[in-house]
Amino acid sequence: MHIPDNYLSPQTDAVFAVAMVPIWAHCARKVGKELNARQMSFLGMAAAFSFLLMMFNVPLPGGTTGHAVGGTLIGLLLGPEAACLAVSVALGIQALIFGDGGILAFGANCFNMAFILPFVGCAVYRLVLGGEGASSGRRMAAAFIGSYVGLAVAALAAAIEFGVQPLLFKDAAGAALYCPYPLSVSIPAMMIPHLLVACVVEGVATVAIHEYVLRVAPGLVADAESGSSSLVPVAVLVGVLAIATPLGLLAEGTAWGEWGTDEIAEVAGLAQAPAGMANGFEWQAIMPDYALAGLPDAAAYILSAVIGIALLAVIFRLAASFAPARRSGA
Repeated sequence: MHIPDNYLSPQTDAVFAVAMVPIWAHCARKVGKELNARQMSFLGMAAAFSFLLMMFNVPLPGGTTGHAVGGTLIGLLLGPEAACLAVSVALGIQALIFGDGGILAFGANCFNMAFILPFVGCAVYRLVLGGEGASSGRRMAAAFIGSYVGLAVAALAAAIEFGVQPLLFKDAAGAALYCPYPLSVSIPAMMIPHLLVACVVEGVATVAIHEYVLRVAPGLVADAESGSSSLVPVAVLVGVLAIATPLGLLAEGTAWGEWGTDEIAEVAGLAQAPAGMANGFEWQAIMPDYALAGLPDAAAYILSAVIGIALLAVIFRLAASFAPARRSGA
């Protein structure tokens, strides 16, 4: 799901970057009006859920890997606008520090995972849930279905973005300049593994964490009228997930569409990598692929998780300081 740089043309990247600006602006206004300071701090922990879930790679059919995103989860807790901002910040940290997802492709990745996923997931959740007063069983079913569909639609969007590249951007000889896979390859390659595995993982994670938060800290949820608003039990879960992140190393293989330039020619059966990919932009991340020279992979993974959590906590704690005082009750 994390589209690397040079898979999409610079024109495509620019379109998505521009498209996300009014979406981010709308979401920032909405969140600023509706969330109090404590909920803004909680949003940092919710963003950590997304950051950590994306580190838990799972094996997918075809020898690739995938992961949950947690966009619908955050949307159910604090609203889809809050989810858009939280996932966007998490994706930004992943791209800048860990090289997970492209810098130029940041807008496209946010469009898929921070915009489409939570807004579609929350809309489906409300549709399945129906009227107020639904049973907990129906609530969990709605959360599962909503998050499942949200991730599926986001994966479809990414597949289409991949697949239109060889149609729109070719060299004089007719060879693809960027992603070489047509829609007939990209859509089934993305959708079948996601529908069979990744979307199921997304649904299970959403239901489990959503129900946990509703039980231990219901006062943190958007529009909550009563209940505990302690951040401690949520922080404990974040810590447990951080320690468990090395489990994501057990899944072998690379996510579909995330091969490096040195791999794409072999994987795609080409004589050489497409020119736009081979000569494209390259970002030197500090800890590429959540690794650090001299540290065992598991230790580096946990360190990466801690760094991500810390940055998210600081960013959203600063944002909380701008929350309206009249809504800053604990």
